[in-house]
Parts: sequence; structure tokens; C-alpha cells
Amino acid sequence: MNLYRSARAVAGASGDDMIDWQSAADAAKAVTDPGSLELEPGEREAYARDVREARDAVRSVSGAEFDVPDTVEIQNRHHWIDANIATFERVMGTLEQQVPQGAFPGVARTINTGTMTVLLAFLGRNVLGQYDPLLLAETPEDDHALYFVRPNILKAAEKLEVDPDRFRRWIAFHEVTHAAEFGAAPWLSDHLETRMEEGIATLSEGSFDREAFRELDAAMTVVEGYAELLMDHAFDDEYADLRRKLDARRQGRGPIQQLFRRLLGLGLKERQYERGKEFFETVTEERDLETAGLVWEGPENLPTQDELDAPTMWLQRVDR
Repeated sequence: MNLYRSARAVAGASGDDMIDWQSAADAAKAVTDPGSLELEPGEREAYARDVREARDAVRSVSGAEFDVPDTVEIQNRHHWIDANIATFERVMGTLEQQVPQGAFPGVARTINTGTMTVLLAFLGRNVLGQYDPLLLAETPEDDHALYFVRPNILKAAEKLEVDPDRFRRWIAFHEVTHAAEFGAAPWLSDHLETRMEEGIATLSEGSFDREAFRELDAAMTVVEGYAELLMDHAFDDEYADLRRKLDARRQGRGPIQQLFRRLLGLGLKERQYERGKEFFETVTEERDLETAGLVWEGPENLPTQDELDAPTMWLQRVDR
């Protein structure tokens, strides 16, 4: 890691945008150990096999018609940073188009680039796997992507004292459940993009579109909760110990790491996971897995914020 090189990259931020994305990527990589990609014999095929078997198992239990990306990317931390720069730029670009430059754009650009550097470096050291639906992608060729950050998976498995092959397989199943959701609901990407753009547009005008963000939060709660529901039915092994150890590790993070998690909204994601899981557990207990899948028939079938806390209300509305 090279703090001096990172600081130079941030200080040299230039261009006309709010963030110098290349400088942010360079600076984040300068303070992040990339980790090893020296794969063991058969390891690449093991990743591919886990994804194929996860796809087949999730298809079987959900009945969803979907596929996984043609290429499964095994990445180091620098690869992940490079891959996600484009994602952040697409999302932030929507805001950049609507927020006027301040009196000192160069100073603001340096500060924004430094903030993005910290965010990318933190996530690059912690993300295990990622299904990326490539929201706001400009071309139809940008379909979807599946990443595994090998150094982080191995490091986490070691810290949790779990078998790395089993842990890798669990990560693969979890990410494939997200592929199933976006495959079962072709409208989902547009729905999320629209809510994001509406919310960002009002923020740039100095107001807050509460309803747009509530709908976005409800949709993401469904995404997280349904993924866990599929995991419960599709994963070919007990995994309560993995979830318990991950939760304990998360709670045991130091104050600086806890602060980063709050700033990055990771606490919100955990709340969405817990709330969504409770919603779908109730739905399947009262009905079945097929009924739970009704959420993907159209955006009108997504539960409202009130229905997430009262699944019976949702059932009365959609299960006719």
C-alpha cells in the first residue's frame, strides 16, 4: 500500500466532473492490497461448477426462468474497484447532470474524489461476491455480471474458521439468487432505475421525494428477503452457522469500521435483509413458495412499506 501515491492521485484530480473517477480508482488501489489470484488446481472450475449448480437448484425451487452471466469473474481487490468505478459513475452521473458547480469546483472535485477513494477502498477490502445487474447501463450489450473477490473470500473464511470451499459455494448460491430475481422480473431494473433517478432529481432541487425513496427501499427489501428465501430452499447444506458467524464478525467490528458501514448504508441493507426475510417467511408459512414468487409478476405486486410489516395485507391484495 502506498499512502503517498494515493494522496497524489487525489490531489491531482482534474476534469469537468464532480469526481475524477480515474484518480479515485488509482488512489483506492494505491491503499489496497490487491490480494492473490494464484488459483489452486481446479479452483476456477470449482467456481464455475458452484455457479452452475446454484443456477440449477434455484431454477428448480423457484420455477424462475433465468440464466447467469456467460463469464464468471474471479477478481482480486483491484479488479473489483475497476469494475465498480463504472457503476458508481453511472449512478453519480445522474446527479452530476442536475447539480450546478459551486464557486470552487476544483476544491469540491478534490474533496469528492477523496471521499470516493475511501469508499472504494473500504468496499474493495470487504465485498465477497457481487451480482451486478448493471443498472443505468447505456447499451443493451451491458447485460449483467457476476464477480467473486477471491482474496476477500479466503480471508473471511479463515477469520470465520469455516471451510473455504463451502464458504465459496454459499457465496455463489447467494449471488445466483439475485440473478434469479432480475431474470424472473425483467421490469425490475427499470423500476429501480426510475426510483433512483426520481429521488436524485428532487435532491438536486433541494427537496426530498420521500415516496420515491420509500418505494426504492421497499423494492430492495424484497430483493434481499426473497434471495434469503431461495437460499433456504436451494442451498444443499445447512448454513445457519455461516450466517451466525458473519453476523458476529460484523457486530465485532471496530468503531471506525462501524462508522464506515453506517455511512455507506450497509446497516440499511442488513435491516432490509431482516425485514424482507420475515416478510417471506410469513408468506410461505401461510401459503407457499409459489405465492411468494408473485412479487415478480409486475411492479404493482411489490409490497408497500405497510404490507412489508403486515404480509397478510399483501396476500389479501395479490393472492386471488
